[in-house]
Amino acid sequence: MNLPQEFLTRMQKRLGTAYPAFLRCYEQPPVKGVRANLLKVTAEEFALAPFAGERVPWAEGGFYTQAEGLGHTPAHHAGLFYAQEPSAMCAAPLLDAKPGERVLDLCAAPGGKTTQLAAAMRGEGVLVANEYVFSRARILSQNVERLGIGNCAVVSTDPAALARALPCYFDKVLVDAPCSGEGMFRKDEGAVREWSVQNVERCILRQRDILESAAQLLAGGGALVYSTCTFEAGENEGQVADFLTRHPEFVCTEQHLLLPHEVRGEGHFAAVLQKKEGERREARPFPAACGAEAKRAFGAFAADFFTAPPAGILCSAGERLYLLPEGLPAPSGSVLRAGLELGTFEGGRFTPSHALAMAVRAGDVLRHFAFSDEECARWLRGETLPCGDLRGWGVALWRGHPVGLFKAAGGVLKNHYPKGLREH
Repeated sequence: MNLPQEFLTRMQKRLGTAYPAFLRCYEQPPVKGVRANLLKVTAEEFALAPFAGERVPWAEGGFYTQAEGLGHTPAHHAGLFYAQEPSAMCAAPLLDAKPGERVLDLCAAPGGKTTQLAAAMRGEGVLVANEYVFSRARILSQNVERLGIGNCAVVSTDPAALARALPCYFDKVLVDAPCSGEGMFRKDEGAVREWSVQNVERCILRQRDILESAAQLLAGGGALVYSTCTFEAGENEGQVADFLTRHPEFVCTEQHLLLPHEVRGEGHFAAVLQKKEGERREARPFPAACGAEAKRAFGAFAADFFTAPPAGILCSAGERLYLLPEGLPAPSGSVLRAGLELGTFEGGRFTPSHALAMAVRAGDVLRHFAFSDEECARWLRGETLPCGDLRGWGVALWRGHPVGLFKAAGGVLKNHYPKGLREH
């Protein structure tokens, strides 16, 4: 691998006698991992998957893997796991997010750490996942949907604007900051090409600004985790030290630098910054208007679909209906997803969404149909399947886990798996 000479010089100076071992690790292939979606499956259950190898020691539900093409498996379509580099799994657990808290992932795309936080929260409380780049926020939203997360708002806005809208609001904030990406070198040649001293300096300035916003967003007594996937001291330990100089109301309780010659992973940095006791503000609630006709249409659908009505606040945004988590605040910027997308109300009729299917369990719905592996493969290609006398909306299951919606009529399951997600 042709690594930048200035990068090598810096690492040699930083590591000293450990530098040869660090250099040798670049002769090895990158380390891959998968993390079980603990909202849908336990770590013990997921350990039985044929592609789950040894456990990642710092992440519940994290496993090493050597498998390829996992994005085409039924388990992926069912949202049972998230493919994530093992070192990157270290940051979210340090935040210690709990059910019922207000949690923010400030630089959230593509969603690995957001989905990790969601699992820790167990569907209770408010999770806001922000990504400034809108195209990346769309990918984040898709991953939130696939993993069946119902208490998350996905937004796309500048961190400073979010701080103005929600000062001292969140109990926990995660900043997985944009960085020079040195921990990406083994798996992404683009990261090698983009590295430069100038880019490192730009990253340090951008990280500083993001941390300033994070400090404003965090309530008194709250915790902030700052992380990067780079090794540069100025972006890591130096950034933390500068932050603490500017913010004496914070203390650093722990920090970790995972290096690829010391751990089984590509490398990551994470620090826990605890804010002293202080103000915890409330915020303007998310606007939750919903027309009477849309409410009636959804109510009629829900009575014929759910075993018990779902909890939350019904809200409409154009033709789309959402179920908001209790206490969701009104953020700034573009809102791509607000809680659980239920479906659309158009022409006096409610049509359920794929997101709804991914967020329920088999016991939550009145009708479901269990697929064999072969039937699931056909389903994921968009085919219809026979169903006997079953009629109405229901959820298709693979090994007990939802893989999408069907509407049974005339002896067949009409396939409502989104066309853009189908296998070919």
